[in-house]
Amino acid sequence: MTGIDAAGKHIILEADGVRAEIGTVAGILRSLRVGDVRLTESTDGSGAPPFACGIILAPWPNRVRDGKWTHDGADLQLDITETARGNALHGLLRFAEYEVREQSAASVTLGCRIAPQHGWPFLLDTWVRYEVRPDGLTVTHGVTNLGADRAPYATGAHPFLRIGDHPVDDLVLTVAAGTYFDVDDRLNAVGEPAVDGTRYDLRAGRRLGDEFFDTAFGGVTHREGASAWLTAPDGATLELVQDVDWGYVQVFTTPIFPRADGVGTAVAVEPMTAPPDALNTGQGLIWLEPGESSQGSWGLRYTPAGIPGSV
Repeated sequence: MTGIDAAGKHIILEADGVRAEIGTVAGILRSLRVGDVRLTESTDGSGAPPFACGIILAPWPNRVRDGKWTHDGADLQLDITETARGNALHGLLRFAEYEVREQSAASVTLGCRIAPQHGWPFLLDTWVRYEVRPDGLTVTHGVTNLGADRAPYATGAHPFLRIGDHPVDDLVLTVAAGTYFDVDDRLNAVGEPAVDGTRYDLRAGRRLGDEFFDTAFGGVTHREGASAWLTAPDGATLELVQDVDWGYVQVFTTPIFPRADGVGTAVAVEPMTAPPDALNTGQGLIWLEPGESSQGSWGLRYTPAGIPGSV
């Protein structure tokens, strides 16, 4: 099923009792359900998604400090898209329209080219494939360098997660990460210390209502593919799974996420191939020679209460 609204084409994927809604603007994951259980915050397509809910982050996730970086000795200036903090945020596809390249009842592949522009002298063809499965969703990202020069690339996604009607405050978040990225007052990374002995050690789990985060994590350990997971009071779990070379996770919580009944706590648990400011540090970047391609995956895996899970 396909319709059109402010978020572009509205595509519904359904199979085995799982339903996902996808939008073509920003390649957005608009909602995901397994049966009657909501696993993501939903966006209605009437405008820009709040807090970048569900969008694709490419060709870099997170922030580039001051929008400035250097490539082959040339100083480059990206457009400043986080004006309050003076940074370039969430890549170049936040408001781009993807084309539908392939579609079935259970999957869709969307594609979008990243053209040369301010601070970005490269031509990349990117794509994302969403596929529902009985326990959730698999998302595969791909890219090909169509230009004549070697190009950097990183990607991520910005899903806001939940487990059914459980209040998000009552969910326990576990992140299997050994480091976190310390930030300055503009949320730019200034170091990567170990989580040991800090409030950022989420390896044993933390109730989301106890404190808020806007933090990137590294040193990720993939447990049965899962890098982070939410646990509901009744024992149901939702896992973020990602390829082993997707080594970073961002956690962002807000108390003012807009919903039909008002505002409340929401949590984005974001898979990333590179950490903040990767264009400057080089950490986690994928370098593509002319004509070279790369791809990788992440996903969401739901286990109902009373059924043994993988974490």
